[in-house]
Amino acid sequence: MNGAEILIDGLKKEGVDTIFGYPGGVVIPIFDVLYSCREIKFLLTRHEQGAVHAADGYARATGKVGVALVTSGPGATNTITGIATAKLDSSPIVVISGQVHTNNIGTDAFQETDMFGLTRSICKHNYLVKNILDLPHVLKEAFYIARSGRPGPVSIDIPVDVATAKLKNYNYPDDVKLPGYKPVLRGNPMQIEKLARAINVAQKPLLYTGGGIVSAGASEELRQLIDKTQIPVVVTLMGLGSVPHNHPCFLGMPGMHGRVAANKALVECDLLIAIGVRFDDRITGPRHTFVPNATVAHIDIDPAEIGKNVRTHIPVVGNAKDVLKDLIEKVKPRVKNSWNERTEYWEEKYPLTYKKSDEETISPQFVIERVNKFAGPETIVVTDVGQNQMWTALYYHYCQPRKFLSSGGLGTMGFGLPAAMGAALGKPENQVICISGDGGIQMNIQELATCAINRIPVKLIVINNFYLGMVRQWQDLFWDKKYSQVCLLHSPDCPDECRGPNENCPPQYLPDLVKVAEANGLPGYRATSFSEVDEVLKKGLAHDGPVLMEFVVNRLENVFPMVSAGKPLSDIMMGD
Repeated sequence: MNGAEILIDGLKKEGVDTIFGYPGGVVIPIFDVLYSCREIKFLLTRHEQGAVHAADGYARATGKVGVALVTSGPGATNTITGIATAKLDSSPIVVISGQVHTNNIGTDAFQETDMFGLTRSICKHNYLVKNILDLPHVLKEAFYIARSGRPGPVSIDIPVDVATAKLKNYNYPDDVKLPGYKPVLRGNPMQIEKLARAINVAQKPLLYTGGGIVSAGASEELRQLIDKTQIPVVVTLMGLGSVPHNHPCFLGMPGMHGRVAANKALVECDLLIAIGVRFDDRITGPRHTFVPNATVAHIDIDPAEIGKNVRTHIPVVGNAKDVLKDLIEKVKPRVKNSWNERTEYWEEKYPLTYKKSDEETISPQFVIERVNKFAGPETIVVTDVGQNQMWTALYYHYCQPRKFLSSGGLGTMGFGLPAAMGAALGKPENQVICISGDGGIQMNIQELATCAINRIPVKLIVINNFYLGMVRQWQDLFWDKKYSQVCLLHSPDCPDECRGPNENCPPQYLPDLVKVAEANGLPGYRATSFSEVDEVLKKGLAHDGPVLMEFVVNRLENVFPMVSAGKPLSDIMMGD
């Protein structure tokens, strides 16, 4: 078998059923083998970044490894943003890129880039395969590394001569032997016992959980622990859905745009049980002000995360699912106390509110609430990045894990649409809704054609305020309303100081997203007033294929609550 045949055979043996990508010169031998392969579906995207985001969305929705295949040079470099996105959110993907002939590596050959060097800091691991003998075990290792321990992206760079070289007596490895890489699954019993004792005596304990719960498939164990101990819980952006929104102990998302009750609980707790989180700065604020009165316990499969950002008093290295099983057995049942009453009081006193829509304007929060009403519990919601992301995180009600997909760590605009495509192909039995802003959607808008041609039934909702909304919000609050280069309608006819809607803004939609959708083979619908919202949603969600729904919302709406950068969680801005 030649290298290309070994690659495709290895992918089949790893259970790969879908590849996302884009062909080019040095990967033609691989695509030639794919031509006759019936076991694997190849989705031709319109851009390599879209391919990697689609593989990422597939991985997040299914829990399996997503795969992207691209050519060398610009094909490879176009994957960088997608790989970095997956790395920061611990998403298991394998990105396979072509490379120039091994004899030409280092000569600045046509479409040569050092993919091995470029991906070193944004991958869990990476490979440059220079010998056909190495290819089988590289493939086996790559998939094992991507899915085991703390999941993450792996890059494999394959020169064209390796793809065409032949190997006699090919056998795909049965197992992996990687000295030094042995993820710890079961937590240290003594540390778990220590944590259980701390929980049993704590007066104001708080669970702080994140994407590690989802990756480990530990949502059920987390709920069992909550039900046994009645400990209030806050859930990060990446962990939404791991605890049902209507659970009586759920306080919501914490952090910069987190719920007031969640942030106040972090400030006042005396024991913080962190599980599958990395203490991101958008959660902690200045780290010396974070949980000032608490003993900190941290459960994580990645030992490098423990103590990295916040001092940890009770470290437990291990897989969240296994550690929680052991912890549940050791903790004592707990009844609600004055701490629970206090957190419930905060929930009642500080509900999520906003200025309601009227006949002339649409509040973006209202759109999310109506999407929540019409979407079923099995719906997968994918977001882009910015204000639309935060409104969706706050106002949509998540009940199950892997039903909310978003770029958290890197904050990648353009993630939403291609990731939704991957989720829809990975979970065809689920409705997939993508919520984007008018800025983010234009970053990978070419994938509308991919949806239409392949009949991928993504329901795309665009919250359109004709602004780069989150940047405008910061300029509004902290930069004296100097809206510098954030108005997407800005033109030479606008005043030098663009301060929002005015008579000089171009009256037409630029671009007209409904027409763009129609030009790419999708139906498009637009709502510009309160009374049109439900009609557009009903029509769009009932369509059996891909569709774009645009909602022209209040242009100057901000996301609240908000803790400004550099401020402690106790310094919460409520807005109007």
